Amino acid sequence: MKKMKLAINNTQILLNQKQNQALLKTAICLLLIGLAYRFYFSNSFIFSYVNIVADDHHKLPLSPPPNVTCSDRFPVNNTGIHQGKAECDIFAGEWVRDPTGPRYTNSSCNTIEPHQNCMMNGRPDSDYIYWRWSPFDCDLPAFDPELFLCYMRDKSMAFIGDSISRNHVQSLLCILSQVGDAIEVYHDEEYRSKRWFFESYNFTLSVIWSPFLLKANIFEENDGHSSGAIKLHLDKLDSVWVNEFSNFNYIFISGGKWFLKTAIYYENNTIIGCHNCNKENIPETEFHHAYQKALRTTLGFITNPSQKVYTFFRTTTPDHFENGEWNTGGYCNRTGPFKNGEVNMTDIDMIMRDVELEEFENAKGVVNGSGLRLFDTTRLSLLRPDGHPGPYRGFHPFDGNNVKVQNDCLHWCLPGPIDSWNDLMMSLLLNV
Repeated sequence: MKKMKLAINNTQILLNQKQNQALLKTAICLLLIGLAYRFYFSNSFIFSYVNIVADDHHKLPLSPPPNVTCSDRFPVNNTGIHQGKAECDIFAGEWVRDPTGPRYTNSSCNTIEPHQNCMMNGRPDSDYIYWRWSPFDCDLPAFDPELFLCYMRDKSMAFIGDSISRNHVQSLLCILSQVGDAIEVYHDEEYRSKRWFFESYNFTLSVIWSPFLLKANIFEENDGHSSGAIKLHLDKLDSVWVNEFSNFNYIFISGGKWFLKTAIYYENNTIIGCHNCNKENIPETEFHHAYQKALRTTLGFITNPSQKVYTFFRTTTPDHFENGEWNTGGYCNRTGPFKNGEVNMTDIDMIMRDVELEEFENAKGVVNGSGLRLFDTTRLSLLRPDGHPGPYRGFHPFDGNNVKVQNDCLHWCLPGPIDSWNDLMMSLLLNV
């Protein structure tokens, strides 16, 4: 009996030891699984972020790494964004090859209007998307969409002007679509003025169509053909943007090519002259007179001490029509940029630019430079005759028997050269 009890006890001890070993192994396995689980989820964002940057360094991931705040995105010294000289003219430079290409495609952005969607419309060459603007005396960082939205948290920005302003906004929306979707919350009847809202950042982005910046009665079809002379009031601002002006923190404002159109000029509701109207009883007035009045009235309103909106004034955009104008068979079929010194501005563009610089300097003197910056895209735009839709403003224009094709040598393909305007905008914003 004693031997039997001893055997049972030994057996029980062995069973207990095996059970303890099994429990110990199970605990160790669970511990290892827990550590692996914790390690994976605390680092998976970091690994995916690094992989994306390494594979495609010019793009940002759709989501930032965890624990990254807007304050983390800003440089320690906002005034030190450039490397090089303390004073750098970011608008003086050259176009250099950029093999990384655009930061979006026509298929990844759904806000491109059809007549700027050159790829969809069948443009056969693509070299025009592999260039970036490079200032002579400093480095210009690529536009950072997440940093921009962080900067614009709880703010609003508006682009006021003609269809070139709308072109710029579409470019901006395409780049911002990498990190956040914009909700369209408003459009006018003709879809020329629009507003978008970025809910995660409480940021509102608007484009307000006001081609003269002044009160104007316009009788023009969507194809650009007019049924009558424009009635332009040189002493009255356009209420479409004036009534909303105080709602914005930042605005980009510009005039331009619309002042070349046939127009009758009014002051105090009385006709004082016209441009190309060919009426015997109305004196001919040069377009730059009206342009100067428009800019003086506009900038005078903006620089009024009661206004608190930070303003960027964009200079005129040259077109690249050759052998005619938009309605007389002009075209633009170049496939590469000009180098500095290879092209000169037209007389009309020079006149416009001179008026702009004069009025800007006058307005800047009133506010001592505070709250008003020049966005001088004229010369860098002049060097890009290859960036326009040309005949590819329409879908596959040479298919079928269409022998007469209208060219667009003023607006910009998306993606295209106008994307670099956002790099310049970001630089100015961080140096405000």
